[in-house]
Amino acid sequence: MAGRVTIKDVAEAAAVSVTTVSHILNEVAGKRISPETRRRVVDTAKRLGYAPNDLARGLRLQRSNTIGFVSDEIATTPFAGRIILGAQEAAAARGLLLLMLNTGGDPELERKEIEVLLQRQVDGVLYAAMSHRVVRVPDGLGAVPTVLLDCRSDDLAVSSVVPDEEQGGYTATRAVLDHGHRRVGLVNNAEPIPATGGRLAGYRRALAEAGVAFDPGLVVTDLCDTAGGYRAAREILRRDPRPTALFCFNDRMAMGAYRAAAELGLAIPTDLSVIGFDNQELICEGVFPALTTVALPHYEMGARAVELLLGKVSPAAHELLRCPLVTRASVAPPPRL
Repeated sequence: MAGRVTIKDVAEAAAVSVTTVSHILNEVAGKRISPETRRRVVDTAKRLGYAPNDLARGLRLQRSNTIGFVSDEIATTPFAGRIILGAQEAAAARGLLLLMLNTGGDPELERKEIEVLLQRQVDGVLYAAMSHRVVRVPDGLGAVPTVLLDCRSDDLAVSSVVPDEEQGGYTATRAVLDHGHRRVGLVNNAEPIPATGGRLAGYRRALAEAGVAFDPGLVVTDLCDTAGGYRAAREILRRDPRPTALFCFNDRMAMGAYRAAAELGLAIPTDLSVIGFDNQELICEGVFPALTTVALPHYEMGARAVELLLGKVSPAAHELLRCPLVTRASVAPPPRL
């Protein structure tokens, strides 16, 4: 048949009404149509090569088959790019497109971008943050299903997917305890964000479980960058007796700890074990020896957020995803001091 096959062509070839074809091909529930008629219409549509108009069908069903992805800086952050990949692949597996918008932390730009998504009648929005933090959900998102990704809100009516920071801190500390360390320092972040408190709580839980008394003198906070890690590690490593292992808030702080250890003549992992957090591969595999760390489940968070969004979970779900250990070469049994 020349040209685009229409629903009218299918109806004529199957000897039924256009309305009947529409009900069958759009799987409209509650219509009394015989199985034989359904088979004939479906077979006729396939034989003629009928392809539905997805836009028109979406308008009828009030669906656009698109999901909005609004982030502050994730789209420009290489180590968090797997969040986008996880969300994209989960959406694609369900025949949906992901529309990504990056606000750069600009509230006015964010408002305009959300307006555009609502005008396009997206089926839902993933509202993502570069790092795990508490956010205020923009007012415009109240009109569409929304899931918070790598962030959470005090408004518990909005679903969220975040890393289990306490479990990650526990896993990191447990890794060095299992190698025999009993004086474990914590190089922590000074910023009061969920990850700071969560990783400290995991550290303390692992120590308590191993029967090791918590020593507040072995916890030093600073800026969560390389320089901050260097300063905090130097302070801890000057304690007497010094710790034989350091758990660092993130891989950048661990890189600073490497520098502090080198200046103090300590070899890693012979004299000092170091473990990080985030699994930033450029750092972890770029330092020597390669850094053992705990990975943030970026891909899994992106994929799970799509699942929650499409599931339209009610009441809202608030999920913590596990942070797995990535073993490399920076952890070994403690030296005999």
